Amino acid sequence: MELINCHLTYPTAKIKWRAETPTPREDTAMLGLRKLRESNEHTSSYYAASANWQTNYPRLEEEISCDVVVVGGGFTGVNTALELAERGFDVTLLEARRISWGASGRNGGQIIGGIGQDPERFVKYIGEDGLQTIYQMGIEARDIIRDRVQAYNIQCDLKWGYCDVALKPRHMKDFAAWQAFEKQIGNPHTYSLLDKDEIKQFVNSEKYLGGLHNESNGHLQPLNLCIGEARALEGLGGRIFEQSLVTEVIHGDQPQVKTEHGCVKARQVVLAGNAYLGGLIAKLSKRVLPCSSSVIATSPLPDELAKRLIPGDVAVCDPRAALDYFRLSADKRMLFGGLANYTGMEPSNLESVMRKKMIAIFPELADVSIDYAWSGWIGIGLNRMPQLGRLSENIAYIQAYSGHGVAPTHMMARITAEMIAKETTRFDVMAKLPQVTFPGGQLFRMPMLAAGMAYYKALDAL
Repeated sequence: MELINCHLTYPTAKIKWRAETPTPREDTAMLGLRKLRESNEHTSSYYAASANWQTNYPRLEEEISCDVVVVGGGFTGVNTALELAERGFDVTLLEARRISWGASGRNGGQIIGGIGQDPERFVKYIGEDGLQTIYQMGIEARDIIRDRVQAYNIQCDLKWGYCDVALKPRHMKDFAAWQAFEKQIGNPHTYSLLDKDEIKQFVNSEKYLGGLHNESNGHLQPLNLCIGEARALEGLGGRIFEQSLVTEVIHGDQPQVKTEHGCVKARQVVLAGNAYLGGLIAKLSKRVLPCSSSVIATSPLPDELAKRLIPGDVAVCDPRAALDYFRLSADKRMLFGGLANYTGMEPSNLESVMRKKMIAIFPELADVSIDYAWSGWIGIGLNRMPQLGRLSENIAYIQAYSGHGVAPTHMMARITAEMIAKETTRFDVMAKLPQVTFPGGQLFRMPMLAAGMAYYKALDAL
């Protein structure tokens, strides 16, 4: 999904976003929690219901060999494999369930530039050149999606236009600083600061005091993008296996990746399961926390109502840590997301909780029916920066987008493919960033992180 949902990033400028304190109503609603209801097929989401086609790749039931085996069939894994296939590598992709089954097929569908949160914190590890590299990757990430959709004719309802919206006067000051920062780092795209009246030409809610608009970010149907990229991989000769849960990774000169029914021997392995990798590699699971986020989709809105609510047909999010994010689908449904929960569970009354959040922004939707409600896991890292590295010379990993993954997944896939092709500069910059293990072990790390979030929410109320 995305940060405290599955799409949002923090700007790379030195702006300190702080979370709002949840209302008592929201706190009460979160008391009843349940585990996410999962199966080996896609969750009951709007995206699954509007998929262009249902993938049905075979299960791995033999021993095969290849140049590179990639574990994980989301944006990161599919695009790493695709980047490698474009470079002429013989690639195998293993997915435990279906392509785009996890966060890549459940998120808010918002394309946001930038790589992680405040990379300036790590200049002592990567230097000024490394910092500039991250800034430029944050700009390039969105262009990868644009180019890929065009190159492979992927039908995924791609639209450009994005608004960050202000709830408090200080948010407008932060947006002004962000606008100046994007210009400073050489972002060629225009960021426009909008006042209370001007924001209504893009998103028409009395809740907002203004906003920051840009045309370089956008939105799309994420599951259709990912399965379209998988089809592109297949067209280049990549082998894809679904329903092929990896049970063991064996190190060596020629690593082996074992599934329940087969095995892949390869010269290189890339682990790209993120929050869904589970306990396969203990060292990696200790660095990422599965956090749940939820989305609802209304029934299709009348054209006049849809146009009145979001006249600019943009994707929208607010600056809180536990933010709201929303947009219109191609068939004019309101897709409204948020509600991060560090237990990895969801409210037992999910639809009701999300409806209340939605009508707080758009009272006009109070009586509109909800056709779909679903949740999924975000992979949270303590540093709020993507985690890339090597477990050995021939086993690499990518994880922990902290809710900002649609565009950065494509960028991290590209630089990992570059590394395997012996172009290591950009991968090495990301690999130098410190990767912190969550304190408290499996039992205590979730409540400790939740307590930390409560602290920042309390600061924000001041």
